[in-house]
Order: sequence, then structure tokens, then C-alpha cells
Amino acid sequence: MPLIAATLVEWWLHLWPHITAAAILLVTIAASTHAILVKRDTRSAIAWVGLIWLSPGFGAFVYWIFGVNRIQSRASQLKADAVKVSRELTGAAPNEARLNAVIGAPEAPLRSLESLVGRITRRPLADHNRVTPLTGGDEAYPVMLEAIASATRSIALSSYIFDRDPTGKQFVEALSAAVRRGIEVRVLIDGIGASYSFPSILRQLESAGVRASLFLPTSVPIYFPYANLRNHRKILVVDGRVGFTGGLNIRHGCRLSENPRHPVQDLHFRIEGPVTAQLLQVFIEDWAFAADEKLAGPAWDADLSAAVDGEEGVLARGIRYGPDDPDIGRIRLVLAGALAAAQRSVRVMTPYFLPDDAVCQALDVAAMRGVEVDIVLPGENNLTMVNWASTAMLWQVLERGCRVWKTPPPFDHTKLMVVDRTWTLLGSGNWDERSMRLNFEFNVEAYHRGLAASLDDMIADRIAVSKPLTLHEVDSRRLPVRLRDGVARLFSPYL
Repeated sequence: MPLIAATLVEWWLHLWPHITAAAILLVTIAASTHAILVKRDTRSAIAWVGLIWLSPGFGAFVYWIFGVNRIQSRASQLKADAVKVSRELTGAAPNEARLNAVIGAPEAPLRSLESLVGRITRRPLADHNRVTPLTGGDEAYPVMLEAIASATRSIALSSYIFDRDPTGKQFVEALSAAVRRGIEVRVLIDGIGASYSFPSILRQLESAGVRASLFLPTSVPIYFPYANLRNHRKILVVDGRVGFTGGLNIRHGCRLSENPRHPVQDLHFRIEGPVTAQLLQVFIEDWAFAADEKLAGPAWDADLSAAVDGEEGVLARGIRYGPDDPDIGRIRLVLAGALAAAQRSVRVMTPYFLPDDAVCQALDVAAMRGVEVDIVLPGENNLTMVNWASTAMLWQVLERGCRVWKTPPPFDHTKLMVVDRTWTLLGSGNWDERSMRLNFEFNVEAYHRGLAASLDDMIADRIAVSKPLTLHEVDSRRLPVRLRDGVARLFSPYL
């Protein structure tokens, strides 16, 4: 026996390097094959395959942990009810006469945009909605708290950031009071967004009797603003009837009247009408994913009744997107379609502007067709690397006639797009790769001249106090600054 054992040990010592090398080779081939077949973005596929082969073993391990999209397959099991909601909303769909009056004749450019977004989202356009802009936390929070206080059956709240500060505690008190009244309450906070304040507000919510959950919780003890696969949606739905969405997180810094240490300017929207069902459906899907609970029953039914009739009604449709979509990055198709449909003006407000070349080219084509294209960005960005990377690519749009404006402080977190003073895109999504491909977002498209004109005028007022950024200024940056910005731009898909 000792002789046999010694022989086996000698055999293993002789062969283990070859067995290990063969195993690593097989794993490398398998991982790179998976990346080539699954990754639809060419740059992503090249990057992963390069890492896998240049770092044998380690690269495959990193790909397995970070590169394989497990969210997509898991989330696909949770969307069965989406078809039911879409079917119910068909009763609120506008007829041909209504489409002609609001959007234009069948050959009108915005009618083709409506058709495009319908095919991309597979969701119907709903009529009889009311959309009310709310400026910052000073205007939005009281209206949201009032809606929570008036709830009679259910409250669904999803926020990327829910800080443990005076504003956050005010929401906890309102939600706790609703629970004591017997209201069904669910609160979903992103796993990274919850760590923007320490300790997290989650324990305080649970102590107050509020059912709360984290979306993809992380073991990292501090926040990391460049993390991906985050639930960036901001949704509040009360009684399936009144909804809120936009760019506003729940944090004291958004209340400018309080003179916070880090002030943030933002825009949120109160939404009433049948389209609220689409907000609620997205929350239900996210909650099922994060908390493994399916919300059903009368408390969670959507109210599809009209909020307003006639010309005051807004035609609206929810646009959910994220890494769980079969066609990741489809919001870029919506943006490209809107830019192609524009005839007179395009106005964009976003805190983070890092679109890919295709979106930049769509902006350029619109400007070269004679469309006035205004891109409004914060003069001071809260993410330094994003600001550097954005500056490095602005020549692409400035060179072709787009106009870029930098707003004065405070930091402007507004996310908005208005086309031809008729079509509005509002919600949580930014104009960067993280929002378009790697995070979970929710926008609403709205067709209504009154709403779009008022928001277009709001952007014009912001432009009036902003500083224009010229191509000469971008090109005349000092060499060290251009090098710094250029290096930052290399990381733009992940910023």
C-alpha cells in the first residue's frame, strides 16, 4: 500500500500542471464562447473575451461573477401579469380622431414615433391622463405626503435613494401612519442607494411596521455611486390611482428652501389616469424580484378610470427598461426615433450626458437637418469623473450644430426631453450607458401640447441663466486636462 500511495503521489505531482492547464483552457474556452454568443454589444464582447484570455482562470471567474446576466432569466418569470395590464389598458387607448388631434395625421412624424415606441415597449398608449410637473422637493414632497395620508387601500414606493434624514423620517412617519390605518404598504430601496446614509433607513422603516426590502443588496458598507445593476426607478403609486415619477429621490438635499449642505435641483411629476397602471405594474414586478412576494388582490388593483376628458387629457405610456430586457438598451431606439421625428426643436436636460456614438449621431443628424437642438447640463456635476468624461465627448455634438448649456448651481438633477413642443419624455433615465443598459429605469412618454410647451418654456428659462459651452472652449483645454478627460471617457460605459 505505501508503494501504491507513493506512486499515486508521484503520478499526481507529474501530471497536475497539465491537468490544471487543461481545465483552465476548457473554462476559458467555455467562458469566451458564452460571451461571444450572449453579449450583443460588440465592445462588451471584445472586452470580456480579452479579459478572459489575457487573465486565464481569473478572467473567467470575473466573467462568471459579473458578466453573466442572471437577472434577465429571473425577471422573465415575473412578468406574466404585464400582458393582462396591457390588455386592460386597451380600453383607454385613443381612437384615430384623438390621435389626429393630439399627435397629427397618420403621415405626421410624431405618429411614426408613437408607433415605434408601441412596438418597442409592447405597451398601449393610454388617454385621459393628467400629468402635473412638481419642482423639487419643496413642491413634490408635500404633495406626495398628502397622497400617502389620503390612501385607502395601498401604497407602493420605490426609490433609488431614501436617506435617513429629516425628510426621510417624515416619509417614514407618514408610511407608518398608513400601516396603522390598515393600508397595505410596500417600500423598495436600492441596495446601493440605501447606503447613501449610514445607518440605512431600512431598520427604521421595519421598526415602524412598514414592509420594506432592498433591491440587490450589497455587502459594501459604504455607497459606491458608479455601481451598476441598480434600481434607479422612482415610483410612488397610491391606491392604484395616483402616481408619481421623475428624477426625485427622497433626501433633504432636494428641499432648497431648507438651505441644505448639498442642494439638488430636480423635477418630479404627479400622474393620474389609466397610465398609472403601468407604474404600478413595474413596481409589482420589482417587488416580486426583490422580496419574493407577489402583490395581488383588490388592494393592488389599478384604477383605470379617466382622470380628465377632452383636450386636457394627456396621451401617455410607460417605458420600463433595464438589464432584464431581452433587447437591452432599447431606450436608445426611443431616443433615436424621437430625434428623427423632430421637425423644429429638441430640448434635453440631463445631469449625466455620456451617450454612445449612435445617439450622438442621431443628435447631430437632427441639428444638421435644421432642428434646434439644445442640451442642458449642470455647470457643476456631483460625479467628477462623469463630468470629465462628458467634456471629452462634447465635441461630437458641438461640431455638428447642437448647442450645449451649463446651468448655474445648485446641481441640476432634472431628466427631461421635449420635442417640437408636443412630445415629452420624463422619468428616471439619464443620457449615459449606465442608465441605458446597466440600470433599471422607468420613463413616461407624453403627447400633449400644453404640457410639452410649459416644460419647453421651463427649459428655456433655465437656458436664459445658463452659460453656453462652445467648441472652441472644449478644444482649447490644456493638454493635461484633455488627457485626464480622455482617460475618464474610456470608462464611460461604466460611469
